[in-house]
Formats: sequence, C-alpha cells, structure tokens
Amino acid sequence: MTASDPTSSAAGGAADQHGARATPEPAHAASVAPGQGPGTMAAGAFAVTAAQALQPDGDGAGAGGDVLYSATYSHYARRVLQARPDLPEILAAAVTQPLTRAWMAARLQALQAPSTDAEDAAKRALRRLRAEVMCAVIERDLRGLATLGEVTGAMTDLAELAIQHGLAVLGDDLAATFGRPVGAHSGEVQELVVVGMGKLGGRELNVSSDIDLIFLYDEDGETQGGPRSLSNHEYFIRLGRRLINLLADVTADGYVFRVDMRLRPNGDAGPLACSLGMLEEYLVVQGREWERYAWIKGRVVSALDSAHAQRTAALLARLTTPFVFRRYLDYGVIAAIRSLHAQIRSEAAKRSGGLPGHGVNQRSFNIKLGRGGIREIEFMAQVFQLIRGGQDPALRIRPTLEVLAVAVERGLLPAGQAAQLGDAYRFLRQLEHRLQYRDDAQTHHLPTSPDEQQAVARMMGCADWPALLSRLAMLQEPVAQQFEATFSDPDAGPCEALWPDIVIHDSAARAQDNSQDPSHGEADSAVPCQRLQAAGFTDCNALLDRLRAIAVSLRYRALSESSRARFDQLVNRALDLAARQDDPDSTIGRFIDFLEAISRRASYLSLLSEYPQAMDRVAQTLHASRWAAAYLTRHPQLLDELLDSDALAGAPDWAAFRKSLHERLLAAEGQVEQQMDILRREHHAETFRVLLQDLQGMLTVEQVADRLSDLADAMLDATLETVWRQLATRHCETPRFAVIAYGRLGGKELGYASDLDIIFLYDDEHERAPEVYAAYARRLITWLTSHTAAGALFDVDTRLRPNGAAGLLVTSFDAFRRYQLREGDNTAWVWEHQALTRARFCAGDAAIGARFEALRGEVLRQERDAAALRAEIAQMRGKVAEGHPNPTDLFDLKHDRGGMVDIEFTVQYLVLLHSRAYPQLTRNAGNIALLREAGELGLIDATLALAVGDAYRLFRARQHQLRLDGQAHARVPPASMAAQTAAVRTLWRAVFGED
Repeated sequence: MTASDPTSSAAGGAADQHGARATPEPAHAASVAPGQGPGTMAAGAFAVTAAQALQPDGDGAGAGGDVLYSATYSHYARRVLQARPDLPEILAAAVTQPLTRAWMAARLQALQAPSTDAEDAAKRALRRLRAEVMCAVIERDLRGLATLGEVTGAMTDLAELAIQHGLAVLGDDLAATFGRPVGAHSGEVQELVVVGMGKLGGRELNVSSDIDLIFLYDEDGETQGGPRSLSNHEYFIRLGRRLINLLADVTADGYVFRVDMRLRPNGDAGPLACSLGMLEEYLVVQGREWERYAWIKGRVVSALDSAHAQRTAALLARLTTPFVFRRYLDYGVIAAIRSLHAQIRSEAAKRSGGLPGHGVNQRSFNIKLGRGGIREIEFMAQVFQLIRGGQDPALRIRPTLEVLAVAVERGLLPAGQAAQLGDAYRFLRQLEHRLQYRDDAQTHHLPTSPDEQQAVARMMGCADWPALLSRLAMLQEPVAQQFEATFSDPDAGPCEALWPDIVIHDSAARAQDNSQDPSHGEADSAVPCQRLQAAGFTDCNALLDRLRAIAVSLRYRALSESSRARFDQLVNRALDLAARQDDPDSTIGRFIDFLEAISRRASYLSLLSEYPQAMDRVAQTLHASRWAAAYLTRHPQLLDELLDSDALAGAPDWAAFRKSLHERLLAAEGQVEQQMDILRREHHAETFRVLLQDLQGMLTVEQVADRLSDLADAMLDATLETVWRQLATRHCETPRFAVIAYGRLGGKELGYASDLDIIFLYDDEHERAPEVYAAYARRLITWLTSHTAAGALFDVDTRLRPNGAAGLLVTSFDAFRRYQLREGDNTAWVWEHQALTRARFCAGDAAIGARFEALRGEVLRQERDAAALRAEIAQMRGKVAEGHPNPTDLFDLKHDRGGMVDIEFTVQYLVLLHSRAYPQLTRNAGNIALLREAGELGLIDATLALAVGDAYRLFRARQHQLRLDGQAHARVPPASMAAQTAAVRTLWRAVFGED
C-alpha cells in the first residue's frame, strides 16, 4: 500500500487531525469523577500490590478497601503493575497533579541506568517511562482529575521527549564513527528535523496511537570529524532507521511508540529522509489533496534549541504554508474531502461490519471513522482551514477545538453548532481513550462482549451499555447531520440543458456539416433557438451565438476536465435562473460575463457548484444592478459573502471589524503586498454586504451613505497605522497626524464609487516633521490608490488642501489655522469656506481632530457681508455649471439648475451667513437637516425648506438607482422631476434674488 492511497493507514494518519491542545478545559460530564466509580480513595493512598491488582474479579482493591481505577479497568495496567512492584508508590506521587514534561524528564533521568550501550539503556528507560506515564494518565483520567487536553498533551510530551532523547543518544553514538553531517554550502553542522504529523503534530496524541513522522534535513554534504565519512543523505537515513528502532522495537519492556513513515514524499517508495529541496519539488509537482490535510498538522517535534534547527524549521514553514493554505478562497476542497471521506467510510464499514442500529454487527461500530464520528468533526474543522486559511492566518492552527473556536469568532460557524461539535468531540475522544485503556490497543471499535461493554460504560460514567449507546447517539446525530449538510453533493436542480447537450454538440455538428453544406448550419439553429425562446429569452440568435463562441474558445477548451464539468453545470443553472427574471436577456448576458471571468478559477466554480444558494444570490445580484454585476465580476472573491446569511441581514459591528482588520494586518507585518490585499479584500467584502442589503431594499440611501462613510473611516485608520509602522524615516512611535474629510466623505454621503476628498494635517514641532509627514502622506496615497491582485481601494483627491494642487501635500495645523482665518497674505477663498461646511475629522490623531472641529466652528461663525457672500457663491455656482454641460434633453439631477448642486450651495450660503447668530448651523448634519433647521429659525420659508429637503432626498435616491444601473450620468426626463425642480428654483430665487 502506497502513500498515494488515501484510505491507507498512512493517509488515515494524514486525515487524523483531531484533539485539543493541552490547555485547561472542564472535564466532560460523562467523565468519571471522584465518587462516580466503583469505589473512591484519596489521591496518594496507594497500597495496591501486583497480586491485589490481579485478583480474578479485577476489583483492584487496595489497603483499606481503596480502589486503583487503572488496575480495576485496564488489563494493560494490571500487567504493568505485576511486572513493576515499585509502580504504585510512583503513581501515588504522580497522580496528585497534572503530568508535565518536566516530571517526565526527571523520571527518564532516574530510569536511565549506567550502561556501556547507551542505545540499549535509552530503549529500556523510555519503555519503562512510557509504562509509568500510561498508568498515571489512566488513573487521573478515570478519576476525573485529567482534562482531555491533559491526556493528549501528556502523550504528546512523552513522544516529543522520546524523539529528542533518542536523537541525542543516537547522534552521539554515530559521531564516534562518522562525525557530524556538515552542509556543503554553509559549512554548518546539520541536524535531522523530525516533523510530527497528524495527532502528534496537533498535540492531540491518543494513548495508544502510532506517531506519523517525516525525516527532513536542510543541506546535502558529508559527515566530518570521524574515522569514516558518509553523505549527509545516507547519514540521516541511518539515524532515522535507528530512531524508529529505538521507539518501535518490541522488547521485554514493550515499546515506546509505533512509528508510521508513510506520509513522507512518495510513501514507502521514497527515501526515509529527504532534503527540503526534494520536499519542495515533490509538493509542487506531485502533492496530492489529502497531503494538504496532513500538513495542516505538520510540526517540528525534534529539538529547536540550536540556531540551525530554528532556521530549518522556519524554511520548512515557508515551504509548506503555500502548499496547504492557498492565497484564494479554496472551495475545491469540499469535493475533495467528500471523496476522501466516502473512501474512508467505505473502508470503515468493511472492517466494522455495520453501523450503530444497523444490523447484528452494530457493536463493532468505529467511533472514529463511522457516521457522526471523530473524523467527520475533524473534516468540518479542516474545511474552514483549507478554504480560508490562505487569507486568514488565525485559522492556521492545529487543534480541532481551537479551529472551531476561531470559526465562531470569524462568524463562519454558529456558536450553537460549534458547541454541539465540541461536546461530541470531547465525548468521542474520551471514549476512544477508554477503549484503548483496556489492552493498550489502537482500537476505535466498540466492544462486542457484554463484559467489555459494561466495563467501558462504567468507565464513561454510564450505568450500563444501553445508556452509553443512547448518549453516544444523541451526540453523534447532530454531527452527522452537520457533516451531511456541509459535504452533501448539491442537487443541480432542473434546467433546460441547453448547455452542453445542445450548444457544444450542435457546434461540433455545425462544424462537420458546414464543411459539406454551409447553408445547413443556419437551418440547424432553429431548434435551440426555439428552446431558448420557450424559456423566455428574446434575442435567441445572439445568445446562441455567444454560447457557441464559448464552446469553441481556447479558454473553455483549456479548462481541466473537472472545471469544465462544473462550468457546464453552472451555465445550465445560469440559463434557468436568468429565465426566471423579468429581464432574462440582460441577466444572462451579465451571467455569462461573470462565468467567463471566473472560469479559470477552479475554487470559484467549486463554490457555486457546492452552494446552489450562492448561485441563486448571484442571479439576484446580477439581475438587480448592472453596477453590482460589474463589481462582482471584477471581484469574484466576494462570492464567499453570499454564503453568510447572518452578515447579509445584520448591521456592521465597526469595533469588531476594526479589531479583526488590525489583527490580520499585524499577522502579515512586513509583507506589503499581502497587507494591501487584505485592506482591499476587507473593503470589497464590506462594500458588497452593504450593496446586497441595498439591493434587497433593506437600507435607505442615507443608511447606505453612512455605512460606506464609516467603512472608509475604518479603512483610513487601518492604513494610517500600517503604513506608519513601515515608514523607515518615522521619528516617533505614534504620528501626530490626522486626515480631514471633505465633500461626500466629509458630509457622510459617500457612494459606492466615490472619490475620497481628503487633506492631511499634522501638529508636531520636531525639526524633521514636515519631511517625515510628507513622505508618510505620499506613501498613504500609494497604498490607497494602487491596483493590486485584489483590485483598488480608493481614488483620492487632495486638491482641497490650502492652495490646491500648488500647495504642500501636508499642512501643519497652525499654518492651516492661519490660512482658514485669513491671517497673513495667503488666505482661504470663499469656496474653501463653503467646502468647510461639509468637512470633518475622519482618521488619525484624535487631538488634532478635536482642534480641527473647533477651528471649523470658529471659521463658520465669522461675520460675513451678505451681499458679497451672495455674489461669490452665485459666481461659483455659474463656474460649476459651465464645467458640467448637459447636451441632452434630460434633466441632470446633480448639475442642472434646480438640482442637487443648487440645494447644496444654498445650504452653504445659509450656514456661512447665519452661523454667527445661530451656532447650531455649524453642525455637519447634512443638507436635509440643515434646511429644516433654517426653516425653523425663520431664515427661509419653513414649508419650502421641507419641500426642498424632500426633493434632495428624491434626487439622491434616483441618482443612486441610476448609478446602480450603470448609468454614467444621473439624468431623467424633466417632467418626472418638475415639481421638485420648481421648489428648488423658488428657494434659490428667495435666497439669491436671481435664477
């Protein structure tokens, strides 16, 4: 059996990713706690002799009637106690507190007898230590004193200690003959790097587990310093063979761990030890999907106390991380896990003979591989890691329970489902251990004899076997249901099957027939066109031509067989879904654009194939908005958002969003491109959530603008912090630097594709401050505007800074203050004070932000001459109109007279003229609220103010709809807005005295 067989024991180890790190956790309710077993005794009151432990009834009674649980319930422990009369006294001291690595190391030293044969002495000491650890673990666990994490952690510590001790002893022995291996390039002494896979790598080792190992080394070369020389390759193979023998050889004292090496490159056919270069080539060229599961848990378990070992471990991590965790959302793993699980379950069924409740062999059910078993919980945790771990480093952890916890934190898994999986996992792992305590056998099958069943039930704290089965079924059923919901093969649903059955076959037939009769192909189009027309499509010939063009395109023919099958399935579904819309022709056109854009990304094809509900939402999105269709086509990674119903329904939690974004950026510290991609992905995802809620009518235009503005603030803050940490010229830990928003962002009226009108202020007396902050601002703009693989973030306009494009990119606060208050020769224009009415602090140093807000109020409250102000603003309005001509007969909602700009200029005039008398007008409350305020103050007619406010709201809503429909200009028939424009023009005349 080779390592390429995913159902082999080697691959089983690869997929054997379960357990919990040795961290404190409450003992499960089903664990045996003091007082629950057949008898109790105070920890430390051990007076059990081997003869007592081996009494026929196996009650393990000690002095005074106390009970030693390990002797009572474990045949293995009884045998060890018979062979080791000294063991009860050792256990008495050991079980009073959790087992630690330090205790094991001390016991190993005590057990290491002086010997001329160091290897033989190590063999005996390690085996005797293993017996002590096993008995102590069994005793503490059955007494309810040990958590699951303690048990798996103790076994993992034992394995690591044994490996590291063995390497030290064997290395010294080999050095006497061959010296030490030395790298040909570096000249450094090389070390064998032992990688623990599966349960060992995840610190989840069960009590009778094999350990899956891979032997690696960094550089080729030769050994130096001994009478004889070997190549490094041969040296490490010899060392590896002897280490396996040291651990796995069965002697009179037993063994330490069985060792499985079949997860190494090429399995049994590959060399026992390989270089990192060979491993890299293997993973790139031959690495299989199931090997990605194996390497999730891969961890160096040999000693890392030398600089060389630490560098080699770091090199290994850089090599394996991109193999396991793809940079994109990798939904292709769902089908791969489904296939692997089917093979594993088939093997389990063959071995066990049935499932619980299914026939006469039900009691041999495998709790690891069977339905609702440990493996299914592991797979459900791994699918999150493999799909998303490339983008979220928090998921690159090993213990299953910790993965589930992160999935809940990230909103990937409901807390209730995670709790069900966690409860089942702990119970199954504890049951697994109790099955193995009986005879130190690596078994996962439920017992068949009544005596064994009763013993196991009592060990689990159950009254009898039926009670245990009932508890087991109650925990496993939710696991099985969740697994089947996650990995079930989705039903493609009904479809017209126009693709590929007709289109592709028709294309081939046309090509063949046209070579003989060119007119034959045209007549042949009638049947598929009739079917398209019957489905609801109008322009059938154009649609059929486009489908045929795809069928014969190089892009389509270059797809892998699996990707082409998924693409075919999705085109059929797209035809079905588009036909159900009220505008099927435009919807299918957008659908085909979208599918062509993602056709080379197997993960996206997999996502839509696996999740029909995502495909349905794609159809709704493409149909609802041309702009949304283009946005999704440009950023197909947003498909993932269509699966999160909770996120699509709820309001954003900006504090949590900022915290999560901060953590992800820190995790990618020093990797500029990756950090820029993180910013863009998070911004696109949150924008898309807003867009989907908008399309579903869940948000008003004002709410959309508020959310997009809050999102922009959060992105600016995150970018400021990240860029400052990387600025080589920075002169302090925290920049005294702020971003001020103007325009749409300043008024919290941001749209989906709005520019950011911003300026940069600093308040820092350091002599290098102007230079440093100028470089900082330039770098910020680069980060915000650059196009990366994840797209763009924002377009930025900084021309509203003092002196516009001719001015400095960053301005000291004092200089800005003098400019705005018109102190000196260089002073602000009236239009700059107009802009200030919609300005606000949005990111950076809050103290500077507070000073800006105070200055803004001071500037707006200045006394102004009404006639001069009126003339300035009217003149500026004329310039804006000249810059935005409208050659059509339609009404431009924004720029034509009677439109949005007229309203905004009117409000700005009222604020600048009257804020001195009425400071409440300085609030950046938006045009509608300020109009109402002005009406209530009697500055304008109150009824007219409300009418114009309603007009502004309608203009914005209509503009928003037209933008979503992909219109370049927000223009409508004039008659549709006649009443609104009349009200606006009436207000303009009332305020400015001219039209």
